[in-house]
Amino acid sequence: MGAAVADDGFDFRPGAQIPLQGGGGQTAATNALASAAYRDGGKDTALSSILGANSENHPASVKPPKISLFEPNLGEAFCRAVEARTLSPGRKPLIQSFGADPQTVVEHCLAASRIRKERDRKLRLIMLVCGVVFLPGLLLWLGLFQLRKTLAKGEGKKSTWIGTALLVGVVLVAAVLLYRVVYRAPGSGVLELYLFGSLVAPALGWFLARRICESTAADLRSRWDGLLGGGGVAAKIPDAVPGNPDEKAREDLRHQLAKLTAEDRSNSVFYAGPKGILGMGTRWGSWQMAEELTPKNEGAEIHPFRSWDVIRAMDAQLRKLERGPLHTGGFPAASIQHWIVTPVGEGAGEVARPTGEDVDTFLVKPHEITRICNEQQFSAGNRHYLGIQYPLWDGQLVITMLVTVTVLYKTLRVDVTAHALGPVHGLFTTKSKAPVIEVPKSVRFWETVERPLPLVDASEVVRLAVRAPLTWYPPLLEYFGGKLVLPEPFGLRHVWAGTMWRHRFMADDALRTVAPVLRAVHAAAFKVLEENGVDTDRFTNRSSIMSGLIQEPAPRRADVYDA
Repeated sequence: MGAAVADDGFDFRPGAQIPLQGGGGQTAATNALASAAYRDGGKDTALSSILGANSENHPASVKPPKISLFEPNLGEAFCRAVEARTLSPGRKPLIQSFGADPQTVVEHCLAASRIRKERDRKLRLIMLVCGVVFLPGLLLWLGLFQLRKTLAKGEGKKSTWIGTALLVGVVLVAAVLLYRVVYRAPGSGVLELYLFGSLVAPALGWFLARRICESTAADLRSRWDGLLGGGGVAAKIPDAVPGNPDEKAREDLRHQLAKLTAEDRSNSVFYAGPKGILGMGTRWGSWQMAEELTPKNEGAEIHPFRSWDVIRAMDAQLRKLERGPLHTGGFPAASIQHWIVTPVGEGAGEVARPTGEDVDTFLVKPHEITRICNEQQFSAGNRHYLGIQYPLWDGQLVITMLVTVTVLYKTLRVDVTAHALGPVHGLFTTKSKAPVIEVPKSVRFWETVERPLPLVDASEVVRLAVRAPLTWYPPLLEYFGGKLVLPEPFGLRHVWAGTMWRHRFMADDALRTVAPVLRAVHAAAFKVLEENGVDTDRFTNRSSIMSGLIQEPAPRRADVYDA
């Protein structure tokens, strides 16, 4: 069943290699996250830039490199971290990515990694022929570039000029020494030719590597811009399409992708204290209606009913919100789901999804949902919430309203809470910038003009060439070059979500959702109460008071209690 669930929109049968995208109207957030996989080339892809996208509750970190020449850029580190976290066997559970399609993001990571592997295969061949064969010269050049890169980290331009001067100076000294060696005894043997080749071959290899790196970087950056521009950039991943039953690696990858989508559609979520419900954003508003259950007619008794009866009526009423009495657009079709909420610690490093005979492919079965709704309302255990969710702004804003009904002794309580997940951080929605330099005009020297620079500079070519021989074993490469450490519990969407309260229209959408949802919930509750002989006067009075209060719903940190 897991594979069947995952195949909705993604056909992994033999021959299908291009996933379908954009079917759920959530392409903006998905494409923004997927574009990070293609961040390559240029100075706008430094790994440290992702630290600026950290959220308050879910910060990522960067493990510094032991040797700076092995340090990955943003695209390389992002792909490696996401693939290892989402596709590794025995991985920890993932948090749902509301408003985005995590499988599409992971597939773009796989596609970008495939492009880089093809580049690295060519670079390894160049390193073997022009580097390993002439090892003394290779070590000399690498030492010079490492020294220059280390000095370039100093403050100001002085350190950069010192590094460049040392590089040029050592090259001149080496050339003079080579000249003396060659012409002291011309044609005397192979040693002189080898020394000459040791200096020339790495430089020739660098020239060939630069052409390969520039073409690959241009390809990756065009995909980066294509995703953010709304173009149909497809992630081609033939490694996930088994050609025959013996291709175990491809079959395992296909199953991991299917598992990823099935888990993302789970109806089990986690409440982490002040961090709110993981994946849905923090709770910014809460409204309660709690009144005593008294018979409508004196001397009569209330007809027995359960919390589930009230919840079912609310479910039916909420599904009518998109059909308003006026032709004004109104609400779009909502996603209405019965959620099972599990409490976890604020600093929990991982979560554990419910398992057992009451769970099927990450989905808690209906009979267990009903039991939890009716019986687990107090003390330890999971809780039931009815949720109505609106992914808006092409997935950049996710509004979720949760409803829970509890009955303790003679008191019926209806809680309505509001959650909002803001847009993806601006880092992920920024297009690539071509490297340029400002130079004065030849005649009008007081004016400047921008001239394009090479997409991949000399240091970047050296970095890629040095990393290429180790890309076949990523753990060793991470040991020398560092890596991106993802926050836990991890979910692709909420980790890099920003606040939506600084965006006027997004904030208005969140605030305007409250009143219609709250009134629909109360109307459904009153209907059930009246059908079962309950006096609804107190409930309607309380609802009228709340109807006045929500005219101006003030956002606040509802998950933080001042106690």
